[in-house]
Amino acid sequence: MKPTLLILAAGMGSRYGGLKQIDSMGPSGEVIMDYSIFDAIRANFGKIVFVIRHDFEEEFRVKVGNKYAHMLPVEYAFQDLNDIPAGFKVPPGREKPWGTSHAILSARNVIKEPFAMVNADDFYGAESYEIVGDYLSKVDPATNEWCMSGYKLCNVLSEYGGVTRAICRTDENDYLTRIEEMFKIVKDGDHCKGCNKAEEWREIGLQDLTSMNFFGFTPGIFKLLEEGFVTFLEKEGTAMKSEYLIPTSVNDLIGAGKGHLKCLATNGKWFGVTYPEDKPIVQKNIQALVDAGKYPTPLFK
Repeated sequence: MKPTLLILAAGMGSRYGGLKQIDSMGPSGEVIMDYSIFDAIRANFGKIVFVIRHDFEEEFRVKVGNKYAHMLPVEYAFQDLNDIPAGFKVPPGREKPWGTSHAILSARNVIKEPFAMVNADDFYGAESYEIVGDYLSKVDPATNEWCMSGYKLCNVLSEYGGVTRAICRTDENDYLTRIEEMFKIVKDGDHCKGCNKAEEWREIGLQDLTSMNFFGFTPGIFKLLEEGFVTFLEKEGTAMKSEYLIPTSVNDLIGAGKGHLKCLATNGKWFGVTYPEDKPIVQKNIQALVDAGKYPTPLFK
């Protein structure tokens, strides 16, 4: 069974509707999402599902989705602030979506097979698509056996300031035991330092695995996320900017024994624009991959 690639793109729309300017990162004007889909096709993914917002659906289909429709099936799911369980209400004045777990839930009616989820504006590298795609093509869809691409912390830092990263702890068989969000992470000699939510500073190893929101799931995740969303809304649903985030959801589900997640370590680098100064670094890194023959230019001919 070929897995599906779920791309979380709802954040590409501005608060007033329409697409944000999508920055060119490749030498022939490619955007980061082009590389994600190119890598997914090479890794034998069978379908793309974009999570977007209704208010820029037509523009997204024309400018983005139609570009890939001749390569493999493309479907859409819609993240809607009002898509919440019965008995709950959106707080007056809230405009911010409910976060990445809610975005995944938006696709519950269009995905029936194992799938990988990625952020639209993150460059994950070919190896991650290969290892996650291979895992998902072999997993029993009826189980709650999941995976993630784990990046070494040294490969996901910014030179221009502190970053937030989900630090992963695993057992002797590389199964996830805990994810902890750490903030303001910066390199400090031969290690890193960062603080947790309680603002307690800790040393973090450069080789520690991090989650960059490249998870592989089976369809059973949807029911579990629906149940977790109720709990989230009971606790945080009245907060104006609270978010139902997938690293937290995964951590809670693993802790409750409701699933198992294999951490698939990669030596690849994650690229993203956390700070404006990161953009030329991303462009330089992609150019280096092109020069090394890892990607053609133009990417799609």
